[in-house]
Amino acid sequence: MTATAQGKALRIDGSILRVARLDGDKYTFPDDPEETITAIRQLDARADLFTFLQRPNEPEPKYTYPMEWDNLAVLPVSTFEDWFKNQIKSTVRNRSRQAEKRGAVVQEVPFDDSLLRGIVAIHNECPIRQGRRFPHYGMNVEGARRYAGTFLDRTIFIGASVDDELIGFAKLTMDETGTHACIVNILSMVKHRAKAPTNALIAQAVRSCASRGIRYLVYENFSYGKKAGDSLSHFKETNGFRQVNLPRYYVPLTALGGLAYRLGLHRRVAEYCPEFIMSRLRSLRTAWLTLRLGNPSETLLSE
Repeated sequence: MTATAQGKALRIDGSILRVARLDGDKYTFPDDPEETITAIRQLDARADLFTFLQRPNEPEPKYTYPMEWDNLAVLPVSTFEDWFKNQIKSTVRNRSRQAEKRGAVVQEVPFDDSLLRGIVAIHNECPIRQGRRFPHYGMNVEGARRYAGTFLDRTIFIGASVDDELIGFAKLTMDETGTHACIVNILSMVKHRAKAPTNALIAQAVRSCASRGIRYLVYENFSYGKKAGDSLSHFKETNGFRQVNLPRYYVPLTALGGLAYRLGLHRRVAEYCPEFIMSRLRSLRTAWLTLRLGNPSETLLSE
């Protein structure tokens, strides 16, 4: 369910243990955690835990709340030229220019019906992405509007197009201070993979941040629990992103929340499973989906 605390959208997830977090908590942060906690306690909806992440430019713990280490993939941004010449290797530089050489136009685009139709076409191209069923397959225009139309007052959209057909897009959302921008969505068409549109979208994202004085570009998490590095982590690293460990706080709001935190019940079950078992389960899932769906193509983001 959703609620509002201090004018910021709040998500409360879970049925038994209910965990509250600010919507988009990698780029939306509490101005004053104590005031936010007080506001959540006053809601009609029950929340047992409140979790929030510290800003990526503040890696040292600032608060005394219970915390665990989380991480983000962070790229420091000064100028586009510095990134292009010093932060990536020649092979990545070549990939980032490949789309343009093959006729693609990569630029910032407005949030309009043309973009939404392109997003729909990209999402409906392939039912499997990264070895799992793609949850947004079957999206329509109104679904795309809800999916992409959040935080529009601080969002940049980037499109890669060939002959007026959108072949890839990225959504960057800035934090409230304009210090960093987070790549919230980035996806390209499988059939245009040879043009390396995802690399070109990253390059334009760096250019867009540099032109606005945005100091950090964030690409979600760098690593996920015990999961070993994969093609996506490699893609982030080769494009200049590095892992930055940050405090994630868990503030108990009820007795249930305090007990659940002490017992570790706020974590996903998968986090307790050994990685060799999870790796095997992921392989079985991919094989099962391939069998059911007739070996569809996949997009790997390590372009």
